[in-house]
Amino acid sequence: MELVRGLHNLRERHRGSVVTIGNYDGVHRGHQHMLASVREHSQRLGLPPTVVTFEPTPREFFEGAAAPSRLMRLREKVEALPLYGVDRTVVLRFDRQMQGMGAAEFVDRLLVEGLGARQVVVGHDFRFAKRREGTLATLREAGARHGFGVEEVGEFLLDGERVSSSLVREALGRGDLERAQKLLGRPYRMAGRVMRGQQLGRRLGYPTANLALHRKVVPLWGIFAVRVSGAGLVDHPAVVSLGTRPTINGTDPLLEVHVFDFDGDLYGKYLDVDFVQRLRDEKRFESLDALVAQMHVDAAQARAALGN
Repeated sequence: MELVRGLHNLRERHRGSVVTIGNYDGVHRGHQHMLASVREHSQRLGLPPTVVTFEPTPREFFEGAAAPSRLMRLREKVEALPLYGVDRTVVLRFDRQMQGMGAAEFVDRLLVEGLGARQVVVGHDFRFAKRREGTLATLREAGARHGFGVEEVGEFLLDGERVSSSLVREALGRGDLERAQKLLGRPYRMAGRVMRGQQLGRRLGYPTANLALHRKVVPLWGIFAVRVSGAGLVDHPAVVSLGTRPTINGTDPLLEVHVFDFDGDLYGKYLDVDFVQRLRDEKRFESLDALVAQMHVDAAQARAALGN
């Protein structure tokens, strides 16, 4: 899949596209429903299916730390979209300039001049541009002038509820990984590069691969049974702690992965962590001995949950 960062990097060869626009956080089953329509138009027209998304998200730009937690970092999103047939992702920086762009300018610069859109696929509640002035009607009028079609895709319902990123966050927040997996169509995943830490886990008998999350707010916390892929591992059983490590007065969120029955070097490697079952809340222990005793329990429970 091709990644294009910014309007200024669109070239003549990018003209002629089937386009959908949105945050696509989580690439959940509602998004997959939308992407299925994009693929159908792409096959009909013989043009590349293209997702346009924003970094940071508009809500992160306007609300800062009060914005909802992300389900995915940008890299995770870019890796997930090709699984559903996306050939090209265009990432637009959401800044003051983007905030002030009117609907007509947005259509002209992105859809007409930048991507030469032949078909645009959006959701029923789609709004865009400055003060959300752009509507489906605006888009259809522009399409009639510039020669692109517009399809409105309806809600995707599961058990009577509209599947959304918010619904996935709610499930993760209460530790309902089974529900989250049903909404996503796959296990919830976090990914990152293994960095060097304090090596406390190794001294305690539980060496961990520490993944920096590059985000202040995460959608779930606690101790989990997981499966790990990457660096030669495929769905390998593991137990993780996701939190701030209160026993040693940590502050930033960190994902610590103890890979069962593995003694290789993972430093600098990129790992995918699929969450399977929540075991307990993160808590502060009065001593490292008490922490180690609980780690024994966590490891046993994780092995049992994973059938290992």
